[in-house]
Amino acid sequence: MGKIGAAVSAAGLLGLAACADKAGAPRDLAGADAVEGLRLIRTQGCGACHAIPGVAWPEGRTGGSLAGVGARPMIAGRLPNQPAVMAAFVRDAPSLLPDTGMPPMPLTQAEARDIAAYLYTLDDD
Repeated sequence: MGKIGAAVSAAGLLGLAACADKAGAPRDLAGADAVEGLRLIRTQGCGACHAIPGVAWPEGRTGGSLAGVGARPMIAGRLPNQPAVMAAFVRDAPSLLPDTGMPPMPLTQAEARDIAAYLYTLDDD
């Protein structure tokens, strides 16, 4: 099992241990930079598929709005909304959900963490 799979498995087991709403759970991404995450979101074209607060154009609808994603208990409705899972999903969504329409992104782990840090600032709809 790769590093991404191990992180998701560990986070998934923790999430399954208590299936309560995790919206208030800590989303600590030590060393990650939310401002850089927004810059990356803009340059990587995430707005082509998603409506994203802080990104005025484009405003895609294919992937759905990311408003409030930081407060949601699940990522894509199926994965626990925890930092390691969010960063892994941002970087390579198909490795976690093979049937997703989101493509793998050409991001480093640090860049994926920065994007996740920005997404966790979007904690209300």
